[in-house]
Amino acid sequence: MIRLVGGKYIGEGRVEIYHAGIWGTVCDDKWIQDNNNAIVVCKSLGFASGTAIKSESGFGEGSGHIWLDDVDCTGMEFCLEDCQHAGWGQTNCKHYEDIGVMCSGKYFNIRYFHY
Repeated sequence: MIRLVGGKYIGEGRVEIYHAGIWGTVCDDKWIQDNNNAIVVCKSLGFASGTAIKSESGFGEGSGHIWLDDVDCTGMEFCLEDCQHAGWGQTNCKHYEDIGVMCSGKYFNIRYFHY
């Protein structure tokens, strides 16, 4: 499961992912080189597309676990955990590096939960 936290509007916020019964954040490494990671997040939440936004841009820092680092999506995956990454909980990041997204396009009022 995935959610966006700290945004003012639906479809924007810090990316948080549910793993092993705990919500955690995702590090911003590799997110700004293209928008493929943000596109996967937003599509999994029912939007057409998305743009990566660094956490210091207004969505704030998370707390607790940082679940994913070095996420590298092609844009064709169904959910973020299908993308290449360093491994669950394998990170060298701090919460000031938590990534956020701004989704765009039609919101389909569906969520794709991948287990």
